[in-house]
Amino acid sequence: MPLTIGVLALQGDVREHVRTLTDLGVGATTVRRASELEAVDAIVLPGGESTTMAKLLRTFELLDPLRKRIQGGMPAFGTCAGMILLADHVRDGAEGQETVGGLDVTVRRNAFGRQVDSFETDLPVTGIDAPVHAVFIRAPWVEEVGPGVEVLAEAAGHPVAVRQGHLLATSFHPEVGGDGRVHELFVDLVR
Repeated sequence: MPLTIGVLALQGDVREHVRTLTDLGVGATTVRRASELEAVDAIVLPGGESTTMAKLLRTFELLDPLRKRIQGGMPAFGTCAGMILLADHVRDGAEGQETVGGLDVTVRRNAFGRQVDSFETDLPVTGIDAPVHAVFIRAPWVEEVGPGVEVLAEAAGHPVAVRQGHLLATSFHPEVGGDGRVHELFVDLVR
């Protein structure tokens, strides 16, 4: 049976994630409704603005179904705001900010600074043979990791790529720049 990975299509780098997955030979589709979520084997939560994405998840009646699928073991990959959505705890979040949760980490929103502080760097990532070109845009970082969380990469002394069981998250945008190796890590995790 072919693998289908959904990309949450409420905001952010949706097309870039779909293209990267398709380039890897994986079936990729957009997810905006609960019925579309039920039809995928795994999901990517792209970058964007985490508070807006959480509100849109509520509006589109996707927050609870997504939580249930992830709690039930559906693999998920969050990038930037997607990492924030997967985190169990958020610092510097908006008052009452909701997350999907599941990833035993505490993240700090906009940890690297404002938009003008965005940067790119080549970053060693555990499980990938050569550094990944990482694009950080108003990125979070991980401040605390739970006992089951593996740190895959660090920048500025903080974890910026982590894995816990069926969940993978990066502070940076691996979908930008045509390097699909972080997505390959996720596809391997899904398989």
